[in-house]
Amino acid sequence: MTVIVKYVVERNGEEKMTFTSKAEADAYDKMLDMADELFTLLGQSELLDNEEKQEELALYLAKHKEEVLYALGAKRKPAPKKPKAVPEDKPEDTDEQAA
Repeated sequence: MTVIVKYVVERNGEEKMTFTSKAEADAYDKMLDMADELFTLLGQSELLDNEEKQEELALYLAKHKEEVLYALGAKRKPAPKKPKAVPEDKPEDTDEQAA
């Protein structure tokens, strides 16, 4: 018999997602908390009349938290990694080069 541990993220009695890792479940739950807060903030702005679009935007912003923080200047983008230098092959001396 196999025992499988599952972590279920539930909101308002509705199962949202199932994970095999507690850390992944916690991260997803935290992202949903952010989306809830963003939904409220967007609602206060009265810029979006459509609640469905407001919810979609809140969820999008929560999923892309890192990019939002970069855009707000709250976090610096990591410096791009420089590619490793590839040593160039030195041309071998040939009779033509020697002449």
